[in-house]
Amino acid sequence: MNAPRDVSYDDWLNATLKNPQEAAAYIEAVMELDEPATLLVALRHVAKAHGMAEVARRADVGDKTLFKALSESGNPTLDTVHKVLHAVGLRLSVVPLAEHA
Repeated sequence: MNAPRDVSYDDWLNATLKNPQEAAAYIEAVMELDEPATLLVALRHVAKAHGMAEVARRADVGDKTLFKALSESGNPTLDTVHKVLHAVGLRLSVVPLAEHA
């Protein structure tokens, strides 16, 4: 994921995260950090890339609800996370930890 020099990082990130494979890899990598606040940032980035209002519409949640849930101080429910992921073409998955395999 290297951004071309003539494109702003935000523009490049938004374009990249519209791709479901890139978005899934991004969220998966962030989940490896095991920090809920970082996952919240990643979800916000992916939702922003798809357009927050459009994600709210597809997820059947209010605009304000989505912005609040994905804000820096947000604490989205599992249902909201599921709806947001589904709205951007992703789903939640569970795999065993390497140390428990």
